[in-house]
Amino acid sequence: MRYFDFSPLTRSTIGFDRIFDLLDSASTLAQGDDGYPPYNIAKTGDNAYRIEIALAGFAPEDLAVTSQQNVLIVSGRKAAEDNVQYLHHGIAGRAFERRFNLADYVKVSSANFVNGLLAVDLAREIPEEMKPRRIEVRAAGPKTIEQDKAA
Repeated sequence: MRYFDFSPLTRSTIGFDRIFDLLDSASTLAQGDDGYPPYNIAKTGDNAYRIEIALAGFAPEDLAVTSQQNVLIVSGRKAAEDNVQYLHHGIAGRAFERRFNLADYVKVSSANFVNGLLAVDLAREIPEEMKPRRIEVRAAGPKTIEQDKAA
C-alpha cells in the first residue's frame, strides 16, 4: 500500500488535524485487518446509520459495546467451554475488538443482538446552535438625506 504524505496540506490548513490523523490511521489499519468479525454499515435515514456485525456463537453477555469520544468499540470474548470435544470447529469464537471512528455529533442510540447479529443504531444529533437557520431579510424604507442649510 502506498504511503501518502499529508505534510504539505497540514502546513496550509488549520483545525483539520483530526481528519489527517484518521486518514493516516485508516491506511495502517487496513493492512492488519483480518476481516473478523464481518460487518455491514448501512445508512437508514438522513441522519441515521446502522452497523451490523455477524457474531455467530456469541451470547449477549459475551459482548461489550463502548462509545467514547468519536469512537465506537465493539469487543467480544467467549467464555471457555469445558467438557466439549469438537470433531470440527468451523464457527469462529475467538476474542475480537472492532473500532469504528464516528463523525462529530454521531451518538449510539441502541444496540440489539438477535439471531447472532449485533445491530448498533447510530444517529447524528446536531446541536441547535450548529444547525443552519434562516435569517429574516427586512425591507428598509427609503433613506432621507438631510442637508444643512448654509447660513
